[in-house]
This record gives sequence, structure tokens and C-alpha cells, in this order.
Amino acid sequence: MKAVGLRSCNNYNYEEVKSQMEKLLNDIGGIEKYIKRGSKVFIKLNLLMKKRPEEVATTNPMILKVLAEKLLELNCKVIVGDSPGGPYTKSALKGVYKTCGIEEVCEALDIELNYDTSEVKVENKDGKILKYMKVIKPITEVDHVINVCKLKTHAMATFTGGVKNLFGVIPGVSKAEYHFKMPEVKDFTEALVDICKYVSPMLTIMDGVIGMEGEGPSAGTPRKVGVILASESPYAIDVVACNIINLDPNKVPTVQRCIERGFLEQDFSDIKVIGDKVEDKIIKDYKIPTNRSISFLRGVVPKKVELFVNKRLAGKPVIAYKDCIKCGECARVCPAKIIEMKDIGPVINLEHCIRCFCCHELCPKKAVDLKRPLIYKFIK
Repeated sequence: MKAVGLRSCNNYNYEEVKSQMEKLLNDIGGIEKYIKRGSKVFIKLNLLMKKRPEEVATTNPMILKVLAEKLLELNCKVIVGDSPGGPYTKSALKGVYKTCGIEEVCEALDIELNYDTSEVKVENKDGKILKYMKVIKPITEVDHVINVCKLKTHAMATFTGGVKNLFGVIPGVSKAEYHFKMPEVKDFTEALVDICKYVSPMLTIMDGVIGMEGEGPSAGTPRKVGVILASESPYAIDVVACNIINLDPNKVPTVQRCIERGFLEQDFSDIKVIGDKVEDKIIKDYKIPTNRSISFLRGVVPKKVELFVNKRLAGKPVIAYKDCIKCGECARVCPAKIIEMKDIGPVINLEHCIRCFCCHELCPKKAVDLKRPLIYKFIK
């Protein structure tokens, strides 16, 4: 049975987070059940890009503060970090840590922020697609990884939580290569589960105090959810979070892959929620993104026809030039290298676009919209 702790947390005030986090961890057996005293622990946050805490695209620093204090009580060596989108360099990391409010917490608690940008190739025997992969070196040098994710919807993967957060152990621009090699959602989410299985975090904690709805993971809208969750299973925690935002977990590609591999039961009967009741937390009108990849023709028509139709129905990135500041970030992060900076701003060669939506995900001004043709609405 996979236990998932669920507790209300109505704001990011220190006393509120501390009180509810202690209840949450006690619900699942106490942090000592998962983390050995005196061990070396890497806290893997969701630090997608340079976003202030109030923009809710990243893990709130107060969640880190309370968790790190618990680990320091166990005399643990604590290292905090992530590999955000874009270049994986010390200067890039420093900018993200500072903007996201993480640097201030780590300095106050005298804990280490990771600036080791080296990577290491690892074997992943249990991987279905990724038998070998490059990961950030620090996660291979610790006793435990704690996965601290954010409750958000996602324009490509529908939902981003415990499983997808671990995509951040892939170094910098290597993430874009994965999008390029695996443009179809099924293959990409298969790889996400491979990565999650390799990392096997000892504990996953989800920041759902204020989540993000709509076109996440960065261009969505903040939405108060008022919860924090914890579990030994990143797979189970995603299912419970989906239920809270009234999203059918069976429609989430990463959850589908987990069921196919036997990591979760089809009916989720192997998940037990402890603490508060899910039914008391459900938000019925939570906005789920519509620009998901589709493949309703698979197995019905020849593969070439399927790809032809899907490409024309797939969401496409469109530049909102009134919001664009011509920073060129979309061109830099595009794995297919089909965005050219011109006087008007970025111009996308849609004929060669692989629909990875990196430009949408990492635009600092939310100036990349995702559009589908009108006929898609009728088909849907």
C-alpha cells in the first residue's frame, strides 16, 4: 500500500507551514523513517526558471526552509539544487536561486546551494527507453534525494508533479535534446518515468499551497489549492494531486505509463491517503490545459497518415509580439533550432517545429501562446 499524506496549508507563513508540515510528516511515519540521521541529502526543488515566489512557477522557499530545518535536526548534510531550463552554468544557477528566493533561505540556514555543474553518465537497467543517460553529478554523490515538487498543470504533459519534477536531474540544455528526440508525448513521458525510477527519491513533498492552473508550467495562472502532500511514492502523490484538482489521473500521460509498468494499480486501490480527506479539498473548476498532444488515430490509419493529421491538429506556438521583449530566450532554448530573431522579434518555422513547447515553457514574459486550429474543437 502506498501512503500519501495530505494536510491543509492555507498560506506560506512560517508558522503555518511548519505546523502543517510536522503533521504531514508524522502522518506518514516521521521523517526519520525515510532519512537516516547524519546522512547526506540532496533536496531537488522545482526551479524551472528565474521566477519570483509570488509567480508560483517554482517551489516556494518557505517549504524548503521548514524541510531543511527538519533535516538539520537530524544532523544531515543538506545540499539544495536543480538544473533549470537553459544553460547549466554557475552564473545561470545563481540567478535562478536568487530570483526564486532560495539563496536567501540557504544563506540563513547555512546550508549548501549546489554549484557543481558537472554531469555523469549513468546506467539505468530498469529504463524502458533510457538505458543510459547523463544526470547532474551531485545526485549520484548523496545518500538520499528528496523530491520537492510544485502542483501545476502542464501544456504538453497535462500535469507536472512528483514524476516530472525529476526531469530536472537532466543537465541544462540536454533536456531540449530529449524533447527533440522524443516529440511524441507517449515516448517523452516514458522517458520521464525512466528518470524517476532511476532517481528513486526517498521522499516526495508537493507544494500545493498555491498551485498553477491553465497553461503551465510557467505561463499558467496562480490558483490557491491550500494543501501540502508527502509520500514515499512520487507516482502515488501525483494521482492524489490530480484528484484534488478534479483531473482524471488516467488522462495524465505519466500516470498512464506508471500503470502500464505496474507501478500503480489501474483502479489506484494501492493508494491510501492519510491526514485530511481528498473529497474535502477537491476544486471542481480547476483549469486543465487544452493544448495537449493527441493521437486518436493510432492503430486506425497508417502511421504516415496519423503523423500527417496529428501535425496539423497539434498545438502550435504563436508569438504574442505585444508582450515580447525580444530577449531571444525562445531561440536559445529551442531544441530544433527553428526560431530566428528578426526585427519584429522571434519568427518560428512551424513546418519544422517538433511541438515540444520549450519556447512556451521558458518565455520570461509569457509571450508565447499555444493555438490549435478551429477544427480541433469539433473533433474533440
